[in-house]
Amino acid sequence: MFSDPVHGFVSVPKGLILDLVETPEVQRLRRIRQLGLGHMVFPNAEHNRFGHALGAMALIADALQHLSEKGTPVSKKEAEAAMITALLHDVGHGPFSHTLEHVLFADFHHEQMSRAVMADLNDRFSGRLQRALDIFDDCYERPFFHQLIASQLDMDRLDYLRRDSFFTGVAEGVVGVERIIKTMRVHPLEGGINALLMIERKGQYAVENYLIARRLMYWQVYLHKTVIAADIALKSVIEYARRLALKPASPAFAFFLGQRLSGKDVADPNVRRQFCALDDTDVEFSIKAWARDHDPILSDLADRFLNRRLLRVQFGEQPPSETILRKIRTRVIDWLTKTKRLSVTEAENVLPFYFEHTSVRVKGYGKVTDTIQVVDRYDRVMELSAVADNAIIRALAEPQEKWYIAFPKEVEVGDVWMS
Repeated sequence: MFSDPVHGFVSVPKGLILDLVETPEVQRLRRIRQLGLGHMVFPNAEHNRFGHALGAMALIADALQHLSEKGTPVSKKEAEAAMITALLHDVGHGPFSHTLEHVLFADFHHEQMSRAVMADLNDRFSGRLQRALDIFDDCYERPFFHQLIASQLDMDRLDYLRRDSFFTGVAEGVVGVERIIKTMRVHPLEGGINALLMIERKGQYAVENYLIARRLMYWQVYLHKTVIAADIALKSVIEYARRLALKPASPAFAFFLGQRLSGKDVADPNVRRQFCALDDTDVEFSIKAWARDHDPILSDLADRFLNRRLLRVQFGEQPPSETILRKIRTRVIDWLTKTKRLSVTEAENVLPFYFEHTSVRVKGYGKVTDTIQVVDRYDRVMELSAVADNAIIRALAEPQEKWYIAFPKEVEVGDVWMS
């Protein structure tokens, strides 16, 4: 039994699930921050992936109980497998969650590592996780189980939105999780091979609020300009250290710094072992050592990260012109030559660690490919945006993109780039 400030007491069944909770792979999630570098903006957002894993598992247990009470048969083995899938769905996250996902590996998504680690655990537990793997892979004969862990209304999203809202204090992210779960149902009720997870019409407004809250949380929390700046700082110091090579680091971190890996390398058991030995602590330990390094750029980048001397991030509604980029780039190079005593060529070489421009994009609600289906009392099925009373929901179907430029706060750019 775990006391969770978000969902209350979370019961962990004895036997296989409790044994999995006690594995090093799951315990490692205690040392992976859920919000990456969100704590640099929201001081109490220090919660970890372990709490999220337990929360998602608790929600899927509640959902299956409600679905069963409505007439959809769920066996004990299926419930156990679904809970295992929820518990283990994020074991593939690296240090600071999403922040370093594409720094440690190229062409990689954490789900690849989660799946590989689950397969390793399945071998260790003599094949007892096979049904959970089938649910994870969406090849189980009853597809609504996969929807509970990976869909527009999965338990993963319902937990992290409420959890992140709680720990950041951003009230706009509050979601009526209980209402959504209680108004879920499987259609047709018997839950056969074509049965899908849907929401009853009376739960429609709770789902609409959920979609709005999710969009607000992205811009207010996940893509907050200072969170982006912190992400840039972390990636920059790691990439610069990798350029120098042979800098102090923990063994597991040194393994990844010393080579360029891709998603294909997840198939290597040694890569998985090293990954499962890596957490936030390894990275923070290394950066603290680099802050005392004799290389002036490495020590500066490390100190900027440790002491929150981050780049200024300014948003714009349109991509910056090449003229604007050239002006800011020139001013950053001038600043580097004057303050870091670098030649123009040296300053140009380190410019990518002090200047960045790109865009961030929030996906729209997938009203075509990944829909939320609403079912009424007469078993008529409708897509959510087609029946939504709120025009905002229909607007959320469109993705939203913003551009930004990041540069040192010490560099004065005036009105060259308007946020």
